[in-house]
Amino acid sequence: MKSRGWGSAALAILSCLGAVAQSSEESVRRMSGYHGIWFTLGQPTDQGDKYSGGLGTYTANHVPIAIYSPAAEKTFFTYGGTIPGKRHLLIMVSYYDHRTGCVPRPVVVHDKQGVDDPHDNAAIALDDRGYLWVYVSGRMRIRPGFRYRSRKPLDIDAGFELVETLEMTYPQPHWVEGIGFVDFFTRYTAGRELYVGIGLPTGSWTRVFKMVGFGGHYQVSMARGRRIGTAFMMHPGGDVDRRTQLYYIETPDGGSTWQTVDGQPLEVPLTSPKNPALIHDYQAEGRLVYINDLAFTPDGRPAIFYVVSSSWKPGPQPVLREWRVTVWDGAAWRTHTVTTCDHNYDMGSLYILTPDDWRIVGPSEPGPQPYGTGGEMALWRSRDEGRSWKLERLITRDSPRNHSYARRPIPWRDPFFAVWADGNAREFSESYLYFCNSDGTQVYRLPPRMEDATARPELLKSAASPVGP
Repeated sequence: MKSRGWGSAALAILSCLGAVAQSSEESVRRMSGYHGIWFTLGQPTDQGDKYSGGLGTYTANHVPIAIYSPAAEKTFFTYGGTIPGKRHLLIMVSYYDHRTGCVPRPVVVHDKQGVDDPHDNAAIALDDRGYLWVYVSGRMRIRPGFRYRSRKPLDIDAGFELVETLEMTYPQPHWVEGIGFVDFFTRYTAGRELYVGIGLPTGSWTRVFKMVGFGGHYQVSMARGRRIGTAFMMHPGGDVDRRTQLYYIETPDGGSTWQTVDGQPLEVPLTSPKNPALIHDYQAEGRLVYINDLAFTPDGRPAIFYVVSSSWKPGPQPVLREWRVTVWDGAAWRTHTVTTCDHNYDMGSLYILTPDDWRIVGPSEPGPQPYGTGGEMALWRSRDEGRSWKLERLITRDSPRNHSYARRPIPWRDPFFAVWADGNAREFSESYLYFCNSDGTQVYRLPPRMEDATARPELLKSAASPVGP
């Protein structure tokens, strides 16, 4: 149904009564509600598994999983869904309609056919014609990755078509005007090595090359026009449980050349741990590094948000885990601590709205399964470019399950500021999906059961709580 000529009130009434365009494609499969995948890694300790719980918005290395389209006035998003009561991964796509306040029944883009591992979750992107792209992650060299494109621009009702099957893990697609897609991803060529694929969205990449490879790496990237930066760590000896160090490199021209933050040229691939991209030698301090997010300030300075830890194991540690932000100030990298957390995978997202308004949404507070993945969601705020932080609001409280992996739409629009899932971090459970607005005063649950074609997310009025005076 086209929206032109309709008033917003009429649109809202029609949409929430289920009067939305239905696909004529018989292959389009929808679910009757929103359910996230529950997962456990199977790496147990005396304090529980290394990580487990509701991981529908996992990992931090799938970037982005949500994107706002001004043309459609919708936030499109992907998540790892499932069949209720089962551990069966479905790659889902849906949207929040900012005109009507409704969501449709989510569409299944890819059925993982019995795989339950959210490492196979997806990232989402838009090209210059409005087509939605869903990059489904593979896993090592035992499961391939997939690139899907919507059959119609700014539309999920007509379904998605498979464009390519390829070796690709942790996809991070970036659309760059005049170039096409510049895709950051991982291949297990010698450990987890970082690659870039470049090309117009007509099929395969026209250029693929290794960017970083010396033992193994995880990365989080961010684009600002043709400039794309990525922050990453290294895995000494290929061991992900020893992940450490903090690096940053960028391309000013969509992948043709590479440099440090201050413009020092770099030759890729980087092949040695000691190189000009190294920001902080955490290995010398015996600390581990878990990167959550990367953002740019209004004047283009990168800021990296991450967790430092002393052990890969869950549970108490002699040295507290810390949320840290490292930002380039124009002359040097400076690092500041936000707060402490109780799990290495207490992942949140960093938002830089203005020079004096930085925010983090994430599970910094202990949840009902302490020392498990996630916790209670909170809003942290800095008024001095990340130097000091204040807990401004508890976004969730008294929850039955831990909340985890708060993800940032790129770009975002209220009230869809952060999206995440919940789940019991100790045992198999249901997992619901949530989103909140930019000040944490409105928390919504995506409907787990839908009778009609569309529905309004449930506003959890009692969920948000201010902190302090």
